[in-house]
Amino acid sequence: MPDRFRIDGHLAPTSPLSPRAAFERLPWLARTQVKYEPADLWEADTAQLPPILADLRRSLRAFARDEVAPAALMVDAAEGDEHGSSADRARSVLERAARAGLLSDMLPRPIGSASPASFRYPLHLTAALKTEELAAVDGGLMLLICAHSLGIVPVLLSGDVGLIRRRLLPALRANRAGDLHVFAFAITEPQAGSDVEEGHGASRLDPGTVARRSPGGWRITGRKVFISGGDIAASVVVFAALEGEGLASWTAFLVPSDAPGFRVVRTEHKMGMRASGAAELELDDVFVPDDQVVGGVRDGWALNRATLNISRLPVAAMGVGFARAATDAAIDFACSFRLGGKLLISYQDVQLSIADMLASTQAARAMVWTAAGRRQPLQREASAAKVLCTDTAIAVCARAMDLLGNHAVLHGERVEKAYRDARLTQIFEGTNQINRLAMVEDAQEQLAAAMARLADTRRT
Repeated sequence: MPDRFRIDGHLAPTSPLSPRAAFERLPWLARTQVKYEPADLWEADTAQLPPILADLRRSLRAFARDEVAPAALMVDAAEGDEHGSSADRARSVLERAARAGLLSDMLPRPIGSASPASFRYPLHLTAALKTEELAAVDGGLMLLICAHSLGIVPVLLSGDVGLIRRRLLPALRANRAGDLHVFAFAITEPQAGSDVEEGHGASRLDPGTVARRSPGGWRITGRKVFISGGDIAASVVVFAALEGEGLASWTAFLVPSDAPGFRVVRTEHKMGMRASGAAELELDDVFVPDDQVVGGVRDGWALNRATLNISRLPVAAMGVGFARAATDAAIDFACSFRLGGKLLISYQDVQLSIADMLASTQAARAMVWTAAGRRQPLQREASAAKVLCTDTAIAVCARAMDLLGNHAVLHGERVEKAYRDARLTQIFEGTNQINRLAMVEDAQEQLAAAMARLADTRRT
């Protein structure tokens, strides 16, 4: 390997004191245990995956590079241009994602678009691979594409074959043809954010969105806020309490966006993930027939919590994607910008910063892949991954901004965008504070047993 692959402060890989050159001189048996070839970091991680998932990760990376990246900065900068070229560009990306199968990959071919072989592995693992690859290029377009899957999960978890056949499968077929039919997931209310993501708070909540019995179905009245993709969704899974009851009566309803009384009030102007709308939805006496109840009556709380346990893992992977984006941008900058006549990468403190960013991102990814590898996601692991990975994303982005200096605030340098996009991941799917409480909630029996054991020890 030529010496041009050497940076200041390090020996060339061909030096006899380089570990790689030294390993070559070891006996054959030792070489089989310790010798390895240099590899691109992304490819080295991908090689750890089963072949079907490695191929999926490569195809997602190619789609992100070819279809998402060219539109990312333009769409982000032009938020609010609802009927202009930026909105058309975002919709065009979404249509291409639909034709590529990214809006129908929750079910296998020929019903959906995913490879049947990939279903040997949990859906939340493939979803995590998807969100990381798209987030590494753009958070807003990633959410525009991926929020749709969140709306589908409670329908699948309901196990209602009739509802799936009538409502979901036609939508998946339409998406494969590029005729968009987007789903959304609506739980948050103006007076209840984290309360609907944590049991103790929910037990004290007076629900604002209510369903009352009506001949042949239900009539829903209320508002939902900050609904990702709610502005473009054709079908919205709306969670409503039964009239006169609390959140224990929560029931999920599949509401078509063209139903009389359903209205998109507005979309928020956001700090990050700007290509994806966060909508406020109004339901004014919206009728939903009995056959569009998702799961059973009063099953909504269980569907909500199960959906969150699944979706927190892709959100954790978003954090990995943003950390990766910031790290890649910092490396590119350090390898091209000169200070004092030398490239930044030649300075040891810059090398230390990059090493920390690489290590943090690698550790976060390992946590996601481990937790998402379980067939049934554990609440404590999903919440822990969401907390650690999204906090890591902010820390890595901040470190990258320090390295770039005044260049860090420039829109085209990618780091400021990754920072803005990453901030939202600490809030949705339950704030990170709520997720920490979810970890304690899931370990409650063990903690209570420790309390009892220690209390008995003190008494004796």
